[in-house]
Amino acid sequence: MMKFHGLIKSTLVDYPDKLAATFFTGGCNLRCPFCHNSTLVLDPESQPYLDEEEIKEFLVRKTRYLDGICITGGEPLLQEGLVEFAQYLKSLGYSVKLDTNGSLPDKLKELLDMDLLDYVAMDVKSDRAGYAAAVGYPKINIENFEKSIEILKNSKVDHEFRTTVVRELHSTQQLINIAKWIGKDQKYYLQTFSDKGENIIQGLHGYSAKEEITMQNTLKSYIAFIKVRGI
Repeated sequence: MMKFHGLIKSTLVDYPDKLAATFFTGGCNLRCPFCHNSTLVLDPESQPYLDEEEIKEFLVRKTRYLDGICITGGEPLLQEGLVEFAQYLKSLGYSVKLDTNGSLPDKLKELLDMDLLDYVAMDVKSDRAGYAAAVGYPKINIENFEKSIEILKNSKVDHEFRTTVVRELHSTQQLINIAKWIGKDQKYYLQTFSDKGENIIQGLHGYSAKEEITMQNTLKSYIAFIKVRGI
């Protein structure tokens, strides 16, 4: 069983069109300045773990009420027990959603090839030119992110791409570049950024709801499905 640091027992937000529970893993291989789970990323060992037996009891008990389970982080694909956990969830009849930053395409493909995922949400942090700044590393090879995008585009599993839009990191032109990158027939969400004091870097700003709607309308020319979350 995987180690989890947090659980939302019931949500209609994290898994589209399903009543789900969301489990939070610790640790991440990126340092996105706007990340709102900074403690899970920077110091996961400081957070208590959920008890394994209590997790199993919860999952068995909730099969009558929940449709799916969302696994988020941190970056869940870093966890060694993810395959086994997804298999366990499927054995109980749950649909499984994975949130990922797309940095580990081989592990993503393994889970898809084993039919262990029903929905994948991949963060596309920026366009190619802005990726280094958006993930917190001066130099980064974006090849793995490109591979993950292609894996999802070629997959039959339902999926989405999403970008948390930060004024200091994203322009409308960069969002257009992302839309062109992921392709016209994909689902793309713009996520509203808000500074709750728990981000990796303080002092960043989001766009207004009016500005985000304008961005959405501009992007409609480049991608089939585009929506704003969080306004």
